[in-house]
Amino acid sequence: MDYSIALMTPEFAREISTWTYDPPYDRYDMSVDNLQGLLNPDYRYHVVFDADQTLLGFCCFGEDARVPGGTYSIIEPDILDVGVGIHPEFTDQGLGKEFVGYILKFAFQAFHPESFRVTVAAFNLRSIKTFKSLGFIETHTFINDRVKIEFIQLVRSV
Repeated sequence: MDYSIALMTPEFAREISTWTYDPPYDRYDMSVDNLQGLLNPDYRYHVVFDADQTLLGFCCFGEDARVPGGTYSIIEPDILDVGVGIHPEFTDQGLGKEFVGYILKFAFQAFHPESFRVTVAAFNLRSIKTFKSLGFIETHTFINDRVKIEFIQLVRSV
């Protein structure tokens, strides 16, 4: 499948803020309260489209891809934190590996890190499986004190 990536816009941020996921993934639901973060240029949010220009998901790079409580002593340019989100209609359809692979290719070309790091909620087995299929390995686990959820950090060299 062909993909393209563009910078987040207010229109796409508003659309993404309406997405709702089935439990337990509803923890990823956003609201209009998230618009400011999605549009903050420091967080480098982008939208991802398929060949028909259907909005498939989004990604971010750096600070907003980190979860409080994790170990983030190594940062850019050596390692790039990556966050991804796929439209609820496209989850569990086998798109994850190709979708994330395209995002990583874009991130390498744009930011030239030595490694990638992702932080994933431990319950999100489908995301963990996707990242492991792309060569990521688990390096650290932690509990986020605010939401009381275990997270797993995975890293992959480029």
